[in-house]
Amino acid sequence: MTTFGTAVWRGGLKDGKGAISTKSGALKDVPYGFAARFEGQPGTNPEELIGAAHAACFAMAMSGGLGKEGFTATQMDAKSDVTLEKVSDGFAITKIHLTLKAQIPGIDNAKFQDIANATKSGCPVSKVLTGATITLEATLG
Repeated sequence: MTTFGTAVWRGGLKDGKGAISTKSGALKDVPYGFAARFEGQPGTNPEELIGAAHAACFAMAMSGGLGKEGFTATQMDAKSDVTLEKVSDGFAITKIHLTLKAQIPGIDNAKFQDIANATKSGCPVSKVLTGATITLEATLG
C-alpha cells in the first residue's frame, strides 16, 4: 500500500504560511506555520501529525497483538507526545512518550504489559522513528 500527504508553503520561514492535506481528505488545506510549530499559535505542525499517526498506529497494532493472544479491548486511548529539540545541526525529534489507557476484559497486567511492549517496537510508525527514544506508559483500567 502506498498513500500520500501534501504540503504547500508560501513565504519565508517565520512569516510564511503552509497548508497540509491528505489523500483521503481527512485533512484538507489545514494551516501550519512557524507560529503554530514554535509559538503555540493555532494550526498544526509536523510533530503533532507524527504524534497522531504514531498513536493511531500503536492502538491498531496493539489491537492486533491482543487478538493474537485471544483478547479484545473494549476501549484503548493512545497518546504520543513528540518532543522536538534544538540539536547541534538544527532540530530533531528526540523523544516520544506513548501513553496507553486500555479496558481489556480478562487480561492480567503482566500479559498486558508484554503485549504493549512488543507492540511499541513492532508498530510500523515506531520503526520509522528510530532516531527518537520511545518510552511507553501502559495502564489498565
